[in-house]
Amino acid sequence: MSSEPTSSASEQSPTSPGSPRSLRLPENRRTRDRSPSPMRGYLIPSPLPTRRTRTFSATVRASEGPIYKGVCKCFCRSKGHGFITPADGGPDIFVHISDIEGEYVLVAGDEVTYKMCSIPPKNEKLQAVDVVITHLAPGTKHETWSGHVISS
Repeated sequence: MSSEPTSSASEQSPTSPGSPRSLRLPENRRTRDRSPSPMRGYLIPSPLPTRRTRTFSATVRASEGPIYKGVCKCFCRSKGHGFITPADGGPDIFVHISDIEGEYVLVAGDEVTYKMCSIPPKNEKLQAVDVVITHLAPGTKHETWSGHVISS
């Protein structure tokens, strides 16, 4: 008879995936040195001010500004942004998904009203805020934020 304890069938073997010993490297092996990456360990904040990251003063300035009209040029739900062509001409205005009011996702051709806010850090470009769809583009399918598709 041996003096070693016998293992029961309910115990896990040292090489099974659930065993903590199988997750460690053997004692005689060293870990691989990874090449240093300048991006490792850093989170790069988005430069776009969303409704959550916009300062209170910028929100107040935008809410006090005039209401503009325009037409949605393009919008990508998966990317979370698009562009609006102003009715009075001029360069296209950036719109973020967090600034769209109402239950529908923007589609190219939708008529909208919006207010404008400058984009930091240089405040040279503009972003549409408080975007409201006034007329759905005719003959297109519109999707609600919950995923229901409605034909207009």
